[in-house]
Amino acid sequence: MKLNGLQVLYNDMKQQNIDRYRFTYTNGKGIFDIFFFIDETPFVLLFGAQKANFSFELEVQKGFNIDTMLSQDIYFALRDYLGIKSSSGNPFSSNKFFNDFDINIPNTANINNIPKPHQVIKYRNNVEESDKIYFLKWLDNTKQNNQVSDDNLKKTKDILGQQAYLRCKKKNISSCWTEDSTKQKNFTLP
Repeated sequence: MKLNGLQVLYNDMKQQNIDRYRFTYTNGKGIFDIFFFIDETPFVLLFGAQKANFSFELEVQKGFNIDTMLSQDIYFALRDYLGIKSSSGNPFSSNKFFNDFDINIPNTANINNIPKPHQVIKYRNNVEESDKIYFLKWLDNTKQNNQVSDDNLKKTKDILGQQAYLRCKKKNISSCWTEDSTKQKNFTLP
């Protein structure tokens, strides 16, 4: 399925030099934090269910096409989160869900909606030290005579993006994290 609304948003993001964008989408009883990552190949849409332990990602292929065939576990979790009962006489359709999503994608990107690391990690918790969600600092491993770990590089890429990942890999730098929100720092490339 082609997401025409996503193409419009993408064009505005490119015009403003925004690689990652966050917006809210509501469908029935479900409220989602939506993240659109255009710094990944293919592009990625991350759907994070607010006030629920549920998220899923979709690859956005060339032409802004997505596969609407969800795995069985995601299909049922999404249906349940939306409050749709299987016996309601109105069965859940992933195509219908994504059609509604497409017409509710914002046309323009607001620079204030660039996601903060702790907003992303909330839904991408398959990273090292997932309890440490606030960006703290950069660590130059060369000065310590150490090597940045693959797990740290993965967390950097998943949470901070491709540019941060490439810079850290090239310069042997680790991203450091904390669970204390009062210690968090604004993220800038090392």
